[in-house]
Amino acid sequence: MKKSWIVLIVIALLLVIGYSSVKNSYNSMVSQEEGVAAQWSNVENVYQRRADLIPNLVNTVKGYAEHEKETLAAVVEARAKATSVNINPEKLDAQSLQQFQEAQSGLSSALSRLMVVVEKYPDLKANQNFLDLQAQLEGTENRIAVERRKFNEAAQAYNTTIRKFPKNIMANIFGFEKKIYFEAEKGAEKAPEVQF
Repeated sequence: MKKSWIVLIVIALLLVIGYSSVKNSYNSMVSQEEGVAAQWSNVENVYQRRADLIPNLVNTVKGYAEHEKETLAAVVEARAKATSVNINPEKLDAQSLQQFQEAQSGLSSALSRLMVVVEKYPDLKANQNFLDLQAQLEGTENRIAVERRKFNEAAQAYNTTIRKFPKNIMANIFGFEKKIYFEAEKGAEKAPEVQF
């Protein structure tokens, strides 16, 4: 009789330990997945900040550079395209992230062309509103880089967790999928040519 009680206690203890292990692993994966989603929201937030600054920047430049309508229109169009691309953090895959990055890259390119145009207008370059907007935009670009790095770190921690044994088995059972990383744009490894 004592042996059967001991066996039952051991089985109950193993079940409690097993349940606790599965519960802790599952909750850890959920927490990390939510961390990735929260960090993605931070990335979108700083991109939105940049998009919100652009109309003010365009209006400031417009007052000085009336005949640069094509460049200004390109910036407005790129902003509209960039803000129209929305990604659900739960469905973050390579294709959707690439689409998002292409739209943001188009906006960055249009802003770069706008800054080149600004060089032609010394009065505009001295305008305090323009200088403030330019400083805010530069700060936002730095924030974007920081938030993208943090997103990659959160995705790496999550991906590492769901790929390690035995959590990989539970991740497959519960449907946890690998998250994609931000990557440098193609051609970013080449330094731009500077000619004097």
